[in-house]
Amino acid sequence: MGHATETGEELVEKVDSEMRFRKYVGKTAVIVSAIAVIWSIFQLYAAGTGVLDAITLRGWHLLFVLVMVFLLYPARKKEKAGRVAPTVLDILFIVLSITALGYLLMNYKTIVLRGGYLVTTDYIFGALGILLVFEASRRVVGNLAILALIFLLYTFLGSWIPGLFGHSGFSFKRVIDYMFFGSEGIFGIALGVSATFVFLFILFGAFLKISGFSQFINDLSLTIAGGSPGGPAKVAVLASSLMGMINGSALANVATTGTITIPLMKKNGYKARFAAAVEAVASTGGQFAPPIMGAVGFVMAEYLGVPYTTVLIAAIIPAFLYYLTLIMVVHFEARRLGLKGLSRDNIPKAVDVFKKQGHLSIPLIVLLVLLFTGYTPVYAAVFSILACVVASWFRKETFMGPKKILQALEEGAKGALGVAVACATIGIIIGTVSLTGLGLTFGYTIMTYTNESLLIASLLVMLMSIVLGMGVPGVAAYVIVATVGAPVLENLGVPPLSAHMFVLIYACLSNITPPVALASYVAAGIADTNQHQVSMTAMKLGITGFILPFFFLYEPALLLGEEPFINSLIPTITAAVGTITLAAGLQGWFIKRASWIQRGMLLVIGILMMVPGLITDIVGISLLVILFIWQRLEKSAVNVAAEVE
Repeated sequence: MGHATETGEELVEKVDSEMRFRKYVGKTAVIVSAIAVIWSIFQLYAAGTGVLDAITLRGWHLLFVLVMVFLLYPARKKEKAGRVAPTVLDILFIVLSITALGYLLMNYKTIVLRGGYLVTTDYIFGALGILLVFEASRRVVGNLAILALIFLLYTFLGSWIPGLFGHSGFSFKRVIDYMFFGSEGIFGIALGVSATFVFLFILFGAFLKISGFSQFINDLSLTIAGGSPGGPAKVAVLASSLMGMINGSALANVATTGTITIPLMKKNGYKARFAAAVEAVASTGGQFAPPIMGAVGFVMAEYLGVPYTTVLIAAIIPAFLYYLTLIMVVHFEARRLGLKGLSRDNIPKAVDVFKKQGHLSIPLIVLLVLLFTGYTPVYAAVFSILACVVASWFRKETFMGPKKILQALEEGAKGALGVAVACATIGIIIGTVSLTGLGLTFGYTIMTYTNESLLIASLLVMLMSIVLGMGVPGVAAYVIVATVGAPVLENLGVPPLSAHMFVLIYACLSNITPPVALASYVAAGIADTNQHQVSMTAMKLGITGFILPFFFLYEPALLLGEEPFINSLIPTITAAVGTITLAAGLQGWFIKRASWIQRGMLLVIGILMMVPGLITDIVGISLLVILFIWQRLEKSAVNVAAEVE
């Protein structure tokens, strides 16, 4: 309670250090904006031309990241607003960043020609670079910095650790070499995806936002669902899912769409905690909802070595079932409370929406066409950004002139900082796993102590994915669990795509899982209600997300593309029926208000229908028919009694 006077953005800044920027005034503000714009232009140039090799691109990317972090993020959380200049310490860190990264960029080819042999100055600048990454990480994603430090210490102290997790230990020079100058550490795959796919799609999201796309989504959602029972909540689900998949941040999404949808839901008659939970769950699912998946899908495709369209298609059924449950929960709750939809006066006409704003969907169409015709995600992102600018020129109200374009370039760069710092830090974690063989040891340990039981092992991986995902940006959370958790499932025979989708979904669900549950916290603040109650309600509303991944471990057909389409059809239909009955059981309403026995039956039927297998489907359908007849008879009896009276 007590957040009623705070805006969504203020709540995000309070709980999410990624968004806690310094507010400069005067010339310094102009300089910071200029650096951000130059960084975005550099990334577009690098993506459009492809002239830079991997290390050069990642080096420049990290240099911009460090400079921007030390300019925008204070060393201490509490600092007076309205600074006219960075502190002396910040300037020192910026100079050191330019020195360390400049040394790498100027000497990397020389080091390669030496056959990888390092001299004393290499070790000095390498150590400096690692320390700077830790300091940047501490400022932006503090918990992740602590985790990375633990992993780094593990490389040195392995000889002190008994048992399976012990190792001979590595020298200071070997660790510096591996972490800073190798391709498995800071400059590995994590920073690589940040410097390419992730940055570009965050920039794409910024251009969509500035063009007015979010208003188009809100109006379109109102048109589709506003008039149905509980319309505002359904609008929240639709709008938040669409915006969430673009911006990739559940917190930012709650802060933007939630300030509109949560008050609207409360006004319509929903309880504050329910309204907040709906927004938190809807925003969280956007990170694994196609076609953009908050840029995580592109990272997954890179990890698996498959086209992005393979990942996109595989995510369709899980995302559909997740949102179907949420929509039906909202619907049944509206029926239970006797809520109506919005009046026609408050719902824009579809013709007007598409006439005034339909052109703003062109960039998304361009993106999908390019992806499905075989173009790379990087190429598709660049041209989609250009399409966003051109499409905005179709109407005066959405026209993006130089000022708006510069604003989008700046916001895109700032929006990418949190993920970029996290990816650089995760490089240390990945490097440790690779250097020490920790991944193999971890997998062997789980397989041994679970007696190679897929169910028990997947439960452990689920818990690990949720814990490691707490308070970490979506892309970074996925990279961590993909490195540590997914291989465990693959070793037990789970197809790689299923294993990676499993850990991704649970890493995303950490946004609504206590004790951290940052998306729930922001939503609770907007709704002015208890955070813990919102978190618990959000877990209930998002229940399909918590149980469905276990089912596609055993039934790969629930991921489109893993099996022929016809094999996916029946499991999807039965799972959809299961999610609807599950939603009915959660809210206590099916055809009419359900008794406790009927609610229990609905929950059991929902699980049976979602579990892959002919027998469970037959039992579930049989019970559903019995329950349907039971409720129809009860409803008829009530109607007859009412007529007699």
